[in-house]
Amino acid sequence: MSGVWGDGGPRCQAALAVLASLCRGRPPPLGLDVETCRSFELQPPERSPSAADAGTSVSLLAVVVIVCGVALVAVFLFLFWKLCWMPWRNKEASSPSSANPTLEALQSPSSKGNMADKLKDPSTLGFLEAAVKISHTSPDIPAEVQMSVKEHIMRHTRLQRQTTEPASSTRHTSFKRHLPRQMHVSSVDYGNELPLAAEQPTSIGRIKPELYKQKSVDGDDAKSEATKSCGKINFSLRYDYESETLIVRILKAFDLPAKDFCGSSDPYVKIYLLPDRKCKLQTRVHRKTLNPTFDENFHFPVPYEELADRKLHLSVFDFDRFSRHDMIGEVILDNLFEASDLSRETSIWKDIQYATSESVDLGEIMFSLCYLPTAGRLTLTVIKCRNLKAMDITGYSDPYVKVSLLCDGRRLKKKKTTIKKNTLNPVYNEAIIFDIPPENMDQVSLLISVMDYDRVGHNEIIGVCRVGINAEGLGRDHWNEMLAYPRKPIAHWHSLVEGNPRL
Repeated sequence: MSGVWGDGGPRCQAALAVLASLCRGRPPPLGLDVETCRSFELQPPERSPSAADAGTSVSLLAVVVIVCGVALVAVFLFLFWKLCWMPWRNKEASSPSSANPTLEALQSPSSKGNMADKLKDPSTLGFLEAAVKISHTSPDIPAEVQMSVKEHIMRHTRLQRQTTEPASSTRHTSFKRHLPRQMHVSSVDYGNELPLAAEQPTSIGRIKPELYKQKSVDGDDAKSEATKSCGKINFSLRYDYESETLIVRILKAFDLPAKDFCGSSDPYVKIYLLPDRKCKLQTRVHRKTLNPTFDENFHFPVPYEELADRKLHLSVFDFDRFSRHDMIGEVILDNLFEASDLSRETSIWKDIQYATSESVDLGEIMFSLCYLPTAGRLTLTVIKCRNLKAMDITGYSDPYVKVSLLCDGRRLKKKKTTIKKNTLNPVYNEAIIFDIPPENMDQVSLLISVMDYDRVGHNEIIGVCRVGINAEGLGRDHWNEMLAYPRKPIAHWHSLVEGNPRL
């Protein structure tokens, strides 16, 4: 039995387990003696080799982990010693106090005050500049002394430059941050030396007169085409006080351009009394003539008090039976009292201006401009609008005004007024303020956009106008008048034109 215990085969272990279970039964089965079973149960079984192997593996793994941790700590300490401790020690060893007595003399506390006083003297400063120039060829002066003196000279000149420049207001920092980088070139400190590449002439910046000449010729052609006359038209105006009616009489036209292939036109005239475009009247069509005689009267019921706010719009068209009618030109009479007080019939001759489509009257806006140079503050007061274009199906609009501050075509800031509901003649009296430094007034402009608010969908643009040094017409004149009379509000009416508010 002891031999069996000594063997560690799996089959022997299984047989022993079966024998042990049989011995536990009461009474024991046949063939098994009671004493044999008792001696078998008293003898202890051997420990399983698997448990011993597991304990040994855990111990070996713990030893390996400890050894690796110690090795990593040793490597870290070695690297720290090589990278940090040794360079610091070498730096201390390589910079003794007696190595550069001249530098110590410059940096000693007793000589700092005397050195600063000497450097303030212009003659001493010139001497140091000469010494720096000589040091480029003389090896006797140490390099560190040269660098320190040169830095002091540059710092001194920078301080002198800063004392002569006025300090800008903190309110203008946000404005200057949005300006393009080209505007800040003067404020960058390049030192005393200029790059030699900037002094060398190149062919990139040379002016070519032939290109400018061709451009000016093209510009003159476009301008002459836009302003060329398309003949003349003769009409008369008279106001009937009893019926409160304006009587417009279209008499004749002269020297109209030919629109047909046969060298003639079929002209007729449309008449509007703006801003009302719903009431449209027109003459008869005259066939194959360039000098038609109309002699027709048209009546517009309007109170006499409203005539000052009305405009007469005449559009001359060429009739085409099988295609769209071609527009010959238009005439807009802004002031009905230009020739007389309309108490009697007055004949008027006007040049027909070239146009490809009917110009739509979008309305007018009145605002004032005021600039305070000392504070760098521009105030635009939106006063009111009149005769705005109806954008809603109800015949009204929900207008508000958006003012954008532009610089070189980029929008820097924008501000809005309140919304006025269901009106074509809103009154605002709201001030919009921009902080602009005086030196940047020639680089900015204002874009005033009148918008129609829509609860659903995008807001629609009614019209725009622009004021600034680069604007055209009244926009430029209004801006120049504001600059000529600072601290004084200058108000004008501006006509709205079609445009894009996202300039």
